[in-house]
Amino acid sequence: MAKQKMVYRHFLAVDLRHNIMMQDRNIKVKQQIIDAIESDSLPVVNSSFTPAEVGLSNTQLIDLFESQVMSRHLDFQSRVMQKQGQSFYTIGSAGHEGNAACALAFRPNDMAFLHYRSAAFVIQRSKQVPGQTPLYDMLLSFAASSDDPISGGRHKVLGSKSLFIPPQTSTIASHLPKAVGTAFSISLSRKVAVDNVLAKDGVVVCNFGDASSNHSTAQGAINAAAWAAFQSVPIPIVFICEDNGIGISTATPKGWVQANFEHRAGLHYIKCDGLDLLDTYHKTQQAVDIARKQRMPVFLHMRTVRLLGHAGSDSEFTYRSNEYIEDTEAHDPLLFSAALLLKHNCLDSQQIIDLYKTIEKSVADISQQVITKPKLTCAEKIKHSIIPPKLNKVYLSNVSKAQRSELFSHEKHNLAKKQHLAKLLNWTMIDLMAQQQNIVMCGEDIGAKGGVYNVTSKLAEKFGPQRIINTLLDEQSILGMAIGLAHNGFLPMPEIQFLAYVHNAEDQIRGEAATLPFFSNGQFTNPMVIRIAGLAYQRGFGGHFHNDNSFAVFRDIPGLIIACPSNGADGVEMLRESVRLAQEEQRVVIFIEPIALYMKKDLHQEGDALWTFDYIQPSDAQLIKTGQLGSFGQGKDVCIISYGNGYYLSRQAEKVLAKLDIHCTVIDLRWLAPLDEKAIVEAIGDMKNVLIVDECRKTGSISEALITLLMEHDVNYANRNIERLTAHDSFIPLGTASYEVLPSCELIVEQAKRMVGHSK
Repeated sequence: MAKQKMVYRHFLAVDLRHNIMMQDRNIKVKQQIIDAIESDSLPVVNSSFTPAEVGLSNTQLIDLFESQVMSRHLDFQSRVMQKQGQSFYTIGSAGHEGNAACALAFRPNDMAFLHYRSAAFVIQRSKQVPGQTPLYDMLLSFAASSDDPISGGRHKVLGSKSLFIPPQTSTIASHLPKAVGTAFSISLSRKVAVDNVLAKDGVVVCNFGDASSNHSTAQGAINAAAWAAFQSVPIPIVFICEDNGIGISTATPKGWVQANFEHRAGLHYIKCDGLDLLDTYHKTQQAVDIARKQRMPVFLHMRTVRLLGHAGSDSEFTYRSNEYIEDTEAHDPLLFSAALLLKHNCLDSQQIIDLYKTIEKSVADISQQVITKPKLTCAEKIKHSIIPPKLNKVYLSNVSKAQRSELFSHEKHNLAKKQHLAKLLNWTMIDLMAQQQNIVMCGEDIGAKGGVYNVTSKLAEKFGPQRIINTLLDEQSILGMAIGLAHNGFLPMPEIQFLAYVHNAEDQIRGEAATLPFFSNGQFTNPMVIRIAGLAYQRGFGGHFHNDNSFAVFRDIPGLIIACPSNGADGVEMLRESVRLAQEEQRVVIFIEPIALYMKKDLHQEGDALWTFDYIQPSDAQLIKTGQLGSFGQGKDVCIISYGNGYYLSRQAEKVLAKLDIHCTVIDLRWLAPLDEKAIVEAIGDMKNVLIVDECRKTGSISEALITLLMEHDVNYANRNIERLTAHDSFIPLGTASYEVLPSCELIVEQAKRMVGHSK
């Protein structure tokens, strides 16, 4: 007990020391500008410009300083509020306030994807748009009030619909791919008819830290922009790397960022001093001018410092010496800005101090208002924005008979014939792209090659390279392009070549696409249909990359829709419905296409053609709605529930079982999320034996969810015999060995026989 008390006292002492030291630093940084002005010890400003030389008036320079001060006092106040239990987020912008000058150099409708240290940028941009109240809005966000105009109290984010700033949470470069995609969409909107959101001469700005520049996502996004620009593809974007020399506690090697990006092909490099408002504004103007006029990506390397640690809880003194911390504080950008104002006779010393104190009081007063504002108080209100609002607008345009005849001229002898899944999906995409001019496809090898399995065959020939875009081999860039396209009025249909490849970029779906409506209270959306070739049963094709039987990565993402057709007839109508869901309901849809069923024609025996189907033209379409089940047979002995390849195998098993006088109903889930729980229970009806056939692994598969669903929602659960047949918890090996770890027709038959007590 005595030892426990000693340990407790030790940690209490460490915590107390941390609080005292951090509080001392806060007080010191807060007071130092006043002390420096009163003692005439402000740093010397070596700027080679005057305000007029960079196109700024003295009033504008004062305004920039005001934005910096507003941002700084928000940082101070967030820590006061947190200590009082009124705020929940203390990663601030202290040291990075020079980005106020960056904001002024852009137009307020140039879409901005911002780093979390960009409060001064947001404040300055808000001054360019009438009716904004940035201090009040940000403090509402600090207090997690449901009145917060961007997230509705769901997170402290920097964002605004009217300021063209999609919200970001604490990002490590995950916003860069979609920023590149948005920049590409601006140029594409000049060539493809679309109800564009962004100006056709717009520019995208995206900022991030030096530590984030090392992340694979940043490297991939910048590489994608440069790769495109190298081929003369217009990418009007300014990357702003705000280099403070450290990532939490890990130092960035001196000179690393410049060495890494200065001589990159396709990328224009500019360096500026973020402590100098005039230099920052001048160099940002240069960057914007290049991006806007030359339509090429620019890397603006901006020197900054980080003050007050990474966040309020960061014990900076444990990894930085006191001398280092004090030297950093001596490079506070507010000190340099104050010196600049004095140097150019914009304000006198007392006026600067008065401005500083007035803003301090204003922020403190507003904070007392926001803490009284309502909070989110129930799960339903919190979840409300997971599903984006419906647009209730039909986007399909009429395609004349002559136009359609021309589109299908290469298939005129085949249109009346039954076809397999791959061909029917191809024809569906031809019709959809003709009906909706805003659909753009992007992915690896989808152009002239027509995709690995020819599913996109002839699309590039018919709709051109502007709408069928062959991308570089980078899934993060593919999905980022799709998110960016969706920001600008396009309906993207990205293709991921194989299901396992999505793991290289899953955060673009989980952390970016699916969360955007939630963190923007439904104001921003990025609807799309992500086509993914996947699942198992490919003969001779092994390895977890090309024969992957798990889609668990998607199933726990709130708001995501997952479609998985097992046959061509369903594939046609489900793809049409997926596009409608994306366009009219702004949803993100995952459309999983079972590779092993792409070319499947026969069901029971060679030549029976029972897995080929007629193509129903759009005028006769009967959409398969979300959650709508497929069903075959009316047997009462066993109800088999499956999807994809499992449904195909279950249909084979049904015929074998019927010959044994075991009669089945086979249910095709079709839509794997969200599951229509009521429809599934009703489809089972009074059948005693329920067999769930799941081609995915035993652990983490949808069969687990189905068992849980029946247990929680089926009043007859206790009286049923419910079993499941799944794949083994194994990766898929090469060749015929693959079938040893997957369900088969034979295994389905044997398990159904055991369930009904069939002895032969």
